[in-house]
Amino acid sequence: MTEITTLSQFLATANTQFQVYDLGRRVQNIDMMAFHQIESLVAPYPYPIQGHAQFAIVFWQQSQQPYIWFIKLALDEQGLLSPAPRQQFIKMILEALGRDPTQDLTDEQQQQLANHPFSFKPNQHKLAIFNALVKKQLGEQASNQYEIAAQYLAGHMPPQQWQQIGMQGLADVCVRMSSFDHQQDIINILPQAPVEVQAALCSCFEHLPIEQPLADVLVTLLDQSPVEYKGLFLKALASNTKLSQQAIHRLNAQDQLDETMLITIAARNWLALKDDTTRKFFLEALAKQPQSFFNQVFADIVAIPSLRNALLTDLRNPDRSEQLSLAIGGLFKATSL
Repeated sequence: MTEITTLSQFLATANTQFQVYDLGRRVQNIDMMAFHQIESLVAPYPYPIQGHAQFAIVFWQQSQQPYIWFIKLALDEQGLLSPAPRQQFIKMILEALGRDPTQDLTDEQQQQLANHPFSFKPNQHKLAIFNALVKKQLGEQASNQYEIAAQYLAGHMPPQQWQQIGMQGLADVCVRMSSFDHQQDIINILPQAPVEVQAALCSCFEHLPIEQPLADVLVTLLDQSPVEYKGLFLKALASNTKLSQQAIHRLNAQDQLDETMLITIAARNWLALKDDTTRKFFLEALAKQPQSFFNQVFADIVAIPSLRNALLTDLRNPDRSEQLSLAIGGLFKATSL
């Protein structure tokens, strides 16, 4: 038997169909071609977080119930998958299957493989939106929380009864916004909804493409909300790079790019930082924070392949404030120790 060196090769040999989702920064599907390049060490992992790739593989054999593996693998300095941990994971799988990847996976084997050393547990919000996306893509029914969430968002329940609504139900509704015409209900309820409901909905929106009517409402709420809630609506705009950039510019003009907002941008709205002006505002605001915070956030975003070259160029840009120059000097000092 040919030596199995990648997860894709293992799953293909095992006669499974599979899909891959990033669960690091935002929950999103990873194209199969892109995943093959990542596994072949041809391309860096596109969405690194804290030096790791965090992703889920959903796979199934014929008409069987899909299985899910949550996998966290270390990345090297170039953002490529470190081969050793991946090979260790594959070896563990093969040993569990008696070195025959074509045999069906039993529930007991699945339970054993689900608790592997490279496993991680997504937070409640990511897990809810992930489950909703997978069910929709596989043509399965939404969770049993879906109907009551849809009823609440349609205004058929008193607003104060929000505690009866499950996070999974809200995620199911949000994933099906366009298909089942829930978007107008959400637009109607969002401005007057309790902040807990607003926060839960925004935690779903940050992982989904948002259509313009809903985006307009989110922009208005971002502008009108108290500073402590602005981050909710900013991250909800993560899929719309232009609106994210405009929001960052307004927050910068109002001197509201505080620590919380900077973390939100780095974690969710990082695509907005492809713009030179937006990135400059971000770095200048970041330089006002403690040196350790600057170092940590910069190290996190410079690892993102789509931002890396621009950020490294910014380190040598003479057109910057003295404060940013000092922060960059502190960064170099810390990395040389």
